[in-house]
Amino acid sequence: MTDTLPLPVVRYLAAKTPTEIAECFIEKGVAVDEQQTRRGRAEIVKWREDVAKINYRQDILSATHHGNQATVTCRITGDFKGSPAQLDYRFDLAGDLISRLEIA
Repeated sequence: MTDTLPLPVVRYLAAKTPTEIAECFIEKGVAVDEQQTRRGRAEIVKWREDVAKINYRQDILSATHHGNQATVTCRITGDFKGSPAQLDYRFDLAGDLISRLEIA
């Protein structure tokens, strides 16, 4: 399924550390999750450090892309209220990097 996605999205999904994830974004990239907006790689690293404290599993259910946009739907199961949850990851791309990610 990920072989049909743009390389920046594949790299994001494969990244293991908060720094690796932040490096998938442009320098002033934006990530929106749980109605909070993080701007720039430093804030994205902090966000992903907080996420890393939660034990969870992410399973890709579907993926689509058109031009500079991609959407990946995942089932997230773990140690958090509301588990399991189905989330859409909406990516806006700028070349080989992500300019914006919104998780809803």
